[in-house]
Amino acid sequence: MRYFIKLAYNGTHYHGWQYQPNAASVQETMNKAFSVLLNTTINLMGAGRTDTGVHAKEMYAHFDFETPFDIPSLVHKLNSYLPKDIVIYAIIPVHDEAHTRFDATKRTYEYHINTFKDVFSQEQSWYFHQKLDIDLMNEAAQLLFNHTDFQCFSKVNTDVNTFDCTIFEAYWTRGTDKQENGNLIFTISANRFLRNMVRAIVGTLVNIGLHKITLADFNAIIESKNRDKAGFSVPAHGLYLTKIEYDYITQ
Repeated sequence: MRYFIKLAYNGTHYHGWQYQPNAASVQETMNKAFSVLLNTTINLMGAGRTDTGVHAKEMYAHFDFETPFDIPSLVHKLNSYLPKDIVIYAIIPVHDEAHTRFDATKRTYEYHINTFKDVFSQEQSWYFHQKLDIDLMNEAAQLLFNHTDFQCFSKVNTDVNTFDCTIFEAYWTRGTDKQENGNLIFTISANRFLRNMVRAIVGTLVNIGLHKITLADFNAIIESKNRDKAGFSVPAHGLYLTKIEYDYITQ
């Protein structure tokens, strides 16, 4: 029997989702918890990777287990066993061919920027005090819809067959803070993302917001397919995976 796990984690103390032999990862931490509580070796398959320090407000993983078990009881035990920065929301029975990575139809990320120094969110958002032209950044974000090849925003030497992604939404909003300018949130959804893609897009849009490059430059960067021409990668701790969607799971 195959099960999906709906979870969330604060990525501050982890070297990403993916197992690494010499560093703490979310996958390794959860493998251990499931293996102990189900009394057998469990290896979870995640819906994708997140880099070191990146957070997930919604993540999915799956595992196979043939012996029936009480789902609410296991969820409760897992949340008691796991560290405080990982939470299990649900365990969902699915069909045997269901796959958290390959069956995802839409993924959504947010990037959070604080325009004022907030001592309570230093590990959850990027503090950037320079004034940004959010209207121009939103104009640039709309240009993403004109393209499907985003090689210029991909980490180099990555093992992928295609750099094509379908972007569904991309926009900036202001937070509700009473501080001047508040905080800025970039939301982007696509059918898939390349490694480092969101952080590189945000870094390039920040250059737009600083008036360092123009809208025409932004378009030319995408068409160049050259990572060296795009902007810097913004820090990982401001990035959140916020939603993953599947045709057969009610959100």
